[in-house]
Amino acid sequence: MISLTAAGSVGLGLQAFIPASSASPFPHQSGTSAATASSATSPGTVPPASPVSGTSSPDTASADAAESGLAGRRVPLKGNINHSVCRWTFSFLGIRELCRVVKETGFSAIDLVGPSDWPVLKQHGIDSSMCNGAEISLTEGWNHKEYHPALIKNYTEHIGLVAEAGYKNLICFSGNREGMDDETGLKNCEEGIKKVLGLAEKNGVILQMELFNSKINHPDYMCDNTPWGIELCERIGSPNFVLLYDIYHMQVNEGDIIRTITDHHKWFGHYHTAGVPGRNEIDDTQELYYPAIMRAIHNTGFNGYVAQEFISTRETEAGKIASLAEAVAICDI
Repeated sequence: MISLTAAGSVGLGLQAFIPASSASPFPHQSGTSAATASSATSPGTVPPASPVSGTSSPDTASADAAESGLAGRRVPLKGNINHSVCRWTFSFLGIRELCRVVKETGFSAIDLVGPSDWPVLKQHGIDSSMCNGAEISLTEGWNHKEYHPALIKNYTEHIGLVAEAGYKNLICFSGNREGMDDETGLKNCEEGIKKVLGLAEKNGVILQMELFNSKINHPDYMCDNTPWGIELCERIGSPNFVLLYDIYHMQVNEGDIIRTITDHHKWFGHYHTAGVPGRNEIDDTQELYYPAIMRAIHNTGFNGYVAQEFISTRETEAGKIASLAEAVAICDI
């Protein structure tokens, strides 16, 4: 047992676009702390560029470069990291436009997409790398028994939908504490999740509970630290229940990112990124060194997805799209 004390139009042709200035990046709510460089197993596959250690070019320059293609170069992705992007962070684009951006950037997956948009993803050859839609909310989760009837109904339906669509990952949440202690939360989550786990196992669907920080973005969220999440995984005891390790959130709440990934990767089925502090671009304006984190992930033998979940600070659509391409290049070790 592990101790619980740790607490419009987008045809920009961005095939891993790197600005010339670069050297040899359901609506989650947004939130900050310090992993350093050092040296990374779950579902997916794609090709990756010289790791960009961190770039932050002006919005206008990036936008102009993206539109003209004259100030940048295209670098094929290497295939060591399977890239994705979270739908909600590009909500200013329609789903079809986002699919085109994703393909033009050189990868083929989008996170946090529900059943209504899956047909569009399939038309574009895009994987729904982390499905959603079964949850009640981020705050009303498996740790409170009063939500179990609705959650069991929702997840029973969605597990079937995910499997029928040929997808694999389905997100879930612990919910908020509301005065509940760790042990009660663990028991309640285990009891509820086990009621849909057999169906998930039968259909090859992996339920993934996301780790959030409770310090800034999600006050009172229960699954806010790695030890608690791992304890739940051990109690459930199935490869069809794992953790979605959000690098941004866990840097804010506990830090020690690379060692945590290296030591506990078998419990992590998916990764999310963003810069700390601010949850913005993953360039050199923030404290995390993503090339080293990606190498640590790759060194574990991980073959799942790493999804960008930063909120771009750039003002134009072209600038935000350029930020995505830069983030993919940074993570493409």
